[in-house]
Amino acid sequence: MRIEIPEKINNIINIYEQNGFEAYCVGGSIRDSVMGIEIGDWDITTSALPQETKELFKDEKIIETGIKHGTVSIIKDHEAIEVTTFRIDGEYSDNRHPEQVSFTRNLSEDLKRRDFTVNALAYSHRTGLVDLYGGLSDIEEKIIRTVGNAEDRFNEDGLRIMRALRFAATLGFTIEEETKKAIHKQKDLLKNISVERISVELTKLLMGNNAFNILMDFPDVFSVLIPEIEPCINFKQHGKKHAYDVWAHICHTVDTIPNDKILRITMLLHDLGKVPTHKLNENGDSTFKNHATVGGEMAKEILTRLRFDKKTINRVSFLVSHHDFEPPETKIELKKKMKVLTPEDIRTLLIIKKSDRGALSESYRDISKGTERVLMWLKEIEENNECVTIGQLKINGNDLIKLGFRNDEIGKKIDFLLDCVIEEKVPNTKQALLSFLS
Repeated sequence: MRIEIPEKINNIINIYEQNGFEAYCVGGSIRDSVMGIEIGDWDITTSALPQETKELFKDEKIIETGIKHGTVSIIKDHEAIEVTTFRIDGEYSDNRHPEQVSFTRNLSEDLKRRDFTVNALAYSHRTGLVDLYGGLSDIEEKIIRTVGNAEDRFNEDGLRIMRALRFAATLGFTIEEETKKAIHKQKDLLKNISVERISVELTKLLMGNNAFNILMDFPDVFSVLIPEIEPCINFKQHGKKHAYDVWAHICHTVDTIPNDKILRITMLLHDLGKVPTHKLNENGDSTFKNHATVGGEMAKEILTRLRFDKKTINRVSFLVSHHDFEPPETKIELKKKMKVLTPEDIRTLLIIKKSDRGALSESYRDISKGTERVLMWLKEIEENNECVTIGQLKINGNDLIKLGFRNDEIGKKIDFLLDCVIEEKVPNTKQALLSFLS
């Protein structure tokens, strides 16, 4: 098997080999090359010690990225290429980082410390593919399997649990049985991992085409990350419109929403407010009054706890709190909603509603007619610049002050006039609005 390596990467490997060292591309770049998918970063592993690397590339800019653990970065064409010395990891006392590492000249010692077989592949043009742990076979069979004993690998680094789930979700792989058992057994190791790292892995996982299966198979793991998920698991929704329990419904909506970070996170969190608001009506059907508002507050708290950026927190919590949006029956009703919702908001909420309704019983799923109607009205409103906000009114607070209105009365009258314009009771002209008030 020959793998195409970028010229600048191959040149670095050649320099090592010409000076008596071994060097290989390793890890994800080789996995992705074998799978024929786009390569992110190319990492190099070598038998050369960090100081030997610095000497070999003394004419290049070198950054001591993590020299304590054997990693330096060689700067080529403004790109940092990480090179790590073959190493053996010491004890992992914090379930995340080895207390110390020792360097080795033996590639097999380096590969056996890696997390999964599909990431324990190395390659150079001189040697070809080095596959000591069945990584190539696991790629062909679409399996995520740890290198060696699964419990040992996860005890060393708890983040590997999230990486296993993320790889399975993004690559479309299944998780090997012993690896799966270890994930369930050791899920609480994730409590020792920084929330920032958890958030990065969770986001990547949610963007995977196989996210649905991972969410459905590992709800106990996701409950460690977000405890608010646990009550939703197997929580029955009574009534003929419901097809799934709350957690299964959530998983189906994540699966059907477009592959967008904000939308996927929104669907993961959108119905967490159902359990605390659940009641049964006189017919024995489930009701969830104000669950969207409650869920929006929960989403804000969860994403803040997981240290997401403020833009994501605000947008997701807003969308969760408004996700019960129903396509208006009339254009006037739509315009009134646009007093607080932008056209972008409405278009996004329609996408959310489609996925949300798509995870109900079959007879409740189709909202295509309502969506088409709303999108047509939105286009008309935007093209004709129809008045839907206070800023578009041809009258303002100063005009009302001149008429003798004061304080809270001004805001109430402005809002009243906006409703009258929307309801087509008065044209949106200054003269007409002033006359309407007199």
